[in-house]
Amino acid sequence: MINLFLYCRAGYEKDCAAEIQQRAAELNVGGFVKTNRNDGYVIFQCFQAGDADLLAEQIELDSLIFTRQMFAANELLKDLPESDRVSPIVDALAKVSKAGELRVETPDTNEAKELSTFCRKFTVPLRQALKRSGALLEKENPKRPIIHVCFVGPGTAYVGYSLSHNSSPYFMGIPRLKMASDAPSRSTLKLDEAFIHFIPKLEQEQRLRSGMNSVDLGACPGGWTYQLVRRGMFVAAVDNGPMAQNLMDTGQVRHYQADGFRFEPPKKNIYWLVCDMVEKPSRVAELMEAWAINGWFKEAIFNLKLPMKSRYKEVSTILATMQEVLRENGIDDFHLACKHLYHDRDEVTVHLWLRPSVGFNFG
Repeated sequence: MINLFLYCRAGYEKDCAAEIQQRAAELNVGGFVKTNRNDGYVIFQCFQAGDADLLAEQIELDSLIFTRQMFAANELLKDLPESDRVSPIVDALAKVSKAGELRVETPDTNEAKELSTFCRKFTVPLRQALKRSGALLEKENPKRPIIHVCFVGPGTAYVGYSLSHNSSPYFMGIPRLKMASDAPSRSTLKLDEAFIHFIPKLEQEQRLRSGMNSVDLGACPGGWTYQLVRRGMFVAAVDNGPMAQNLMDTGQVRHYQADGFRFEPPKKNIYWLVCDMVEKPSRVAELMEAWAINGWFKEAIFNLKLPMKSRYKEVSTILATMQEVLRENGIDDFHLACKHLYHDRDEVTVHLWLRPSVGFNFG
């Protein structure tokens, strides 16, 4: 395949493009990006056929900050005839065999979403034709590649595949989360998605268990605290503003009316530190570094508000500095990950995990 198709949030195409250009260059893969503002996707066109397959395999999706989903794709299929859109797509997937799933998608834009009804109806005949051709297995198989057909306009689509072990489990890379009626704010969905994204499902019972102690910096009115409480944790909610009464009534929340940048936890057996404060990203990062150096938590999830320009460069610089600072202070065994999640807006979410070998006691 010649193209790597990358889904992103509309308006963040330049950031997605800058990132994939850098990552491709690190693998010595030549190519160039094609995109337009608010398309909701980026195309990285390789100079050599087959290089897109290499990128789809060797670049970990979770390591890309601004990419929700990606797949290796052929050239754009244009002017698909209304009388038979299926055949050209099947022909374009002639080299794909025994895929385990079909996803007919659109970019995440209002214009593209108008095609969603068509995509749902079109999936049935296309699936049948792909099974007949041998491109798709009779039964879904989560261990086999995933066929993607992304309609970017009427009769216009990119087709290709992603590898099941390096692909989002969600259509278009978007998890569908339900807003709880008793949650204090919609920001609660950001932490809910972050837990799902950063913590493997098989490890959630251990790492998000009831009874853990946690701290929420900048907690008011309690959107992030809500996610900790509903998982049975005890929360030190730090904010000068008021907290939602239903959270206080649980008996799991203690409200500290204080500045999150000056707060020091009275108890040091904290497992989760979360932070969603409207502040300069470098300042928030420095705060997280200080807490890590002091050994005040085991895992942290925090948001970095993005500048208007050079967002990828800014985030990359902050993350690199964090790693350097932690290592300079004797913290070598840690995991740092960052993602522009679906429920984020002009921010990215960062996960910092100080692994058990650091030697802290979080019982």
